[in-house]
Amino acid sequence: MSDEAASEAQPRIAPAWGDTTKAWGQEAWEQKRRLARAMRLVIERLVPSNAPADELARAADALELYAEQLKTHPRLKHFHGYAESANAGDVGAFFDQSPMIGLANPLAPPITIGRSGERTAVATVVFGSAYEGPPGCVHGGFVAAAFDEVLGFVQSLGGAPGMTARLTVHYRRPTPLHTELRFEAEYLRSEGRKIFTAGRVLANGVVTAEAEGLFISVDRERFRQLLEERQRRESGGG
Repeated sequence: MSDEAASEAQPRIAPAWGDTTKAWGQEAWEQKRRLARAMRLVIERLVPSNAPADELARAADALELYAEQLKTHPRLKHFHGYAESANAGDVGAFFDQSPMIGLANPLAPPITIGRSGERTAVATVVFGSAYEGPPGCVHGGFVAAAFDEVLGFVQSLGGAPGMTARLTVHYRRPTPLHTELRFEAEYLRSEGRKIFTAGRVLANGVVTAEAEGLFISVDRERFRQLLEERQRRESGGG
C-alpha cells in the first residue's frame, strides 16, 4: 500500500458502483435516499442536542405517525441488490439498502468505496456524533464494521467472493469523529476457499487502526437459499 503522505495526496474517490436503479420507481428511490439523508441529519443533530421537551415531543409525535403510515405500504417483494459488497459477487451491484454504504439506509454513515487497483481499494467516510465511543472518537465497533465492509469489497475483486470468517482489528490510536477517514484495503491471496485481505484506516495522514480479514468463498446457491429464507420469514412463513 502507499505510504501516508501518498494517501493524503490522493483525490477524493468516486463510488465503484454506478446507480443501477431501474427506470421504474426511480423517483421513489431518489426520495427514499432524500429521506434517509434527512434522517441522518436529524440523528446527527439530535444526539448532542439540548432541545426542550415540548419540541422533542412534537417531533416524536410526527415521526410516530409516519412510522404508522409506512406500515400501510407493502414491503419490497424482492431484495434490490445486496446489503454488502462481500456477498454481491459484483462490485457494481446495487447497495442502497446496506447498513454501511446504503444511500437509502439512514443507519449508514455512509461509506464511499472505490477500486484503486486490480485488487486494491480505497474508501472514505465521516462518522458523526451518533457513532461516538470515547469522547470525540469513533466507537471501536463501528471502526470494525467499516473494515468488514471495505475488506468485504476488496475480497470480491478476486472473482470468488465469500463471507467473513475472521476479522482482526489492531487499534493503534483513537479514530476521530467529524473527520474524513481514508480506508485502504488489499486482496492478499487465496488458498482454496480461503481469501486473505488486509487494510488500514488513516485520519489526517495518521494510521489509527489496521485489520486483517479472512473470508470463505461460498457457493452462489447458498446466497439464493438465504434470500429465500429471508422472504419466508418476512411473509410469515416461518
